[in-house]
Amino acid sequence: MATPNFTRATWITSSYSAGNGGNCVEVALTARVPSVGVRDSKDRDAGYLAVPSSAWRAFLRGVTPS
Repeated sequence: MATPNFTRATWITSSYSAGNGGNCVEVALTARVPSVGVRDSKDRDAGYLAVPSSAWRAFLRGVTPS
């Protein structure tokens, strides 16, 4: 399986992370890649994790209040 490439993706942070000194993660979503890119906002050059979209949705369901 090929590693998804997020080098040209737009990376976003949560609006909840504003003002905390950059201690957050960034995510990249693309229509072409069936994965979500996740990286450290303080060390963007360190690379990223490619998480399957289904696993990302399960994670969000687990951390989002009902």
